[in-house]
Amino acid sequence: MITDETVSFQIEKEKNNKTKEILKNVYEALLQKGYNPINQIVGYILSGDPTYITSHNNARNFIREVERDELLECMVKNYIGLDE
Repeated sequence: MITDETVSFQIEKEKNNKTKEILKNVYEALLQKGYNPINQIVGYILSGDPTYITSHNNARNFIREVERDELLECMVKNYIGLDE
């Protein structure tokens, strides 16, 4: 069936959801290894040094899938309530 309606893609929302999921998984992996997850994630974002993130549960590889500026953008949007 062919229609004249325009299809809208929600790429930004899907990207934000993936970023959130990665952050949650990294947070959990850091917690499981006994680290302070917030301090470690902040250290990673500020320095770009992936050794702030544990390799437990592949967390270090996952966090590298997202640019640091995208992580910050997602967190700021969440903090001020702009995430959908």
